[in-house]
Amino acid sequence: MNVLAVVDNMSQEMYLRLKHAAETGKWPEGTPVDQAQRDSALQLTMAYQARHLNSDEMLTIGADGAIVNKSKRQLKDQFKGKHKDTEITKCNKEHDIARFTEL
Repeated sequence: MNVLAVVDNMSQEMYLRLKHAAETGKWPEGTPVDQAQRDSALQLTMAYQARHLNSDEMLTIGADGAIVNKSKRQLKDQFKGKHKDTEITKCNKEHDIARFTEL
């Protein structure tokens, strides 16, 4: 069976299980995943993302199988629209982190 045929018939629950296995090296119930399973899980996860998800993440796999990168400008525009009224205060570089107000 071809990988794309498997991906076309894969449920979202199976995708999430495979994604978890590829990211953590364990199945959701805690059973370890061997390297061959992890490699297959990663391949299937990437194929599922390309075929079924319209992701707005910075780095994803497009429908044609190519890696999609977003430029810094595209990311700024994307997040500016979501949080345009949110004020970001500058941090004190010595011992502070960025503080977000009104979140």
